[in-house]
Amino acid sequence: MGKPTNIVWHDSHVTKEDRAKLNKHKGAVLWFTGLSGSGKSTLTVALEKELHSIGLHTYRLDGDNVRHGLNRNLGFSPEDRKENIRRIGEVGKLMVDAGLLTLTAFISPYREDRNEVRRLLEDSEFVEIYVKCSLEECETRDPKGLYKKARAGEIKDFTGIDSPYEEPLSPELIIDTEQLSLEESVQTIIQFLIDKQYIKS
Repeated sequence: MGKPTNIVWHDSHVTKEDRAKLNKHKGAVLWFTGLSGSGKSTLTVALEKELHSIGLHTYRLDGDNVRHGLNRNLGFSPEDRKENIRRIGEVGKLMVDAGLLTLTAFISPYREDRNEVRRLLEDSEFVEIYVKCSLEECETRDPKGLYKKARAGEIKDFTGIDSPYEEPLSPELIIDTEQLSLEESVQTIIQFLIDKQYIKS
């Protein structure tokens, strides 16, 4: 089936700028990427709670949560991973238009897929945050028991074991969860958002 040709974008009378003014902060996608077990979900949960407590409008998109609904028809082949990230990018773009600080927690192992999401958004609306953690430490943590299953051959195409993870080359921020506590990580990100004028102090 070809793409439909009879669809037209309808603009709203309320703009992204109007929503930012009402919210008193800019919308952006904070894109957390890193290996399974690096701490992405834990960090985004804690960060969202802190941002919410200071009156900011947020939403968190988590890899597992999204695969329960929007992307439940996708597997973990390179093609499905690419489509998974593409869909999340489009959802993130809508949420930025709605004026939200959107926190995404996805392994998103391929640089090109992350760059495609960046290209969907306007300058400064995509903030790549590399949640850095060695494979050895992630395997030690193994909160879901996935590395153990991957090593036993029960899970195929597992990132870091038999599927690659491409580290960001120039992320806006690196959070090393082997060096920083959860609280330090959250405060580092909040200070970044203040310094770059996404939010006010």
